[in-house]
Amino acid sequence: MRVLVTGGAGFIGSSVVEALTAHGHEALVYDVRTDPAADIRDPVSVRRAVAGVDAVCHQAAMVGLGVDFSDAAQYVSHNDLGTAVLLTAMADAGVRQLVLAGSMVVYGEGRYECSRHGVVRPGPRAVVDLDAGSFEPHCPVCGAELSPGLVAEDAPADPRNVYATTKLAQEHLAAAWARNTGSSAVSLRYHNVYGPGMPRDTPYAGVASFFRSALARGEAPRVFEDGDQRRDFVHVHDVAEANVAALEAESHPGSLTAYNTGSGEPHTVGEMARALAAAHGGPEPVVTGEYRLGDVRHITADSARLRSELGWKARVGFAEGMKAFAHDGLRDG
Repeated sequence: MRVLVTGGAGFIGSSVVEALTAHGHEALVYDVRTDPAADIRDPVSVRRAVAGVDAVCHQAAMVGLGVDFSDAAQYVSHNDLGTAVLLTAMADAGVRQLVLAGSMVVYGEGRYECSRHGVVRPGPRAVVDLDAGSFEPHCPVCGAELSPGLVAEDAPADPRNVYATTKLAQEHLAAAWARNTGSSAVSLRYHNVYGPGMPRDTPYAGVASFFRSALARGEAPRVFEDGDQRRDFVHVHDVAEANVAALEAESHPGSLTAYNTGSGEPHTVGEMARALAAAHGGPEPVVTGEYRLGDVRHITADSARLRSELGWKARVGFAEGMKAFAHDGLRDG
């Protein structure tokens, strides 16, 4: 299969290219890092790129929470306009298979259960609570403490920052393209991806990169809130294999199918910081009590659908992955 990988020189994209090649596919890289003319928002450039390919793995995106709302126009331009330009070119060229780099951020908060009211969906956390160091969401009915659980693909979307909103819009665009053209689209809703080649020292990087960069400078990782935020840290090599599995699976013309793509091992941000610090031999993490307003408290995946339907499973465990990542190289930008 001849596959165009947008963002193919980036952190996740480069691993996807390697995995595709290892499985006998021909991977073509479309990335502004290797070609300044490879702008996903440029219709002429994108039309040339999709000519003669069988499928597209769309990894190109502006990622992370960013700096503040002033980033909104850039996020929408890169993620949503760029996706619309790509899908238009694919429709015109007769390319009928897409694998989209989705994200768990489309859910907002994860799954919560109240002992009295069952499964509930708490609203955004209040600034007054966060300022007081009260980080856990409470039952919107009775105010009781909640138990976090695993979120499945049928959970309603509730994006709570600009990046999350653009990732959900990408899915809607891909679904509309699939229905209109009779094509097949898969969105792999990545959880917290880490591994070799993560970008360093940028506000758009993931938390694992922030901690790893601090340790490389001989500094203690700074953990926001109380460090008990639950996440699912999944290795980039496993994510790349999920992309291959999605491409090779039986297609479902006219629809978009979403798959949570996580390790299945929930861990706290504090656990991750301590594991990295121990493996790196650096200073112990510092829990700051600071917060970012767009962050959610707990979001962890139920990836059973991906395992059962596509035969994929994460192979890199948390302890093994963090030990290796503590010494992995990071990239600039």
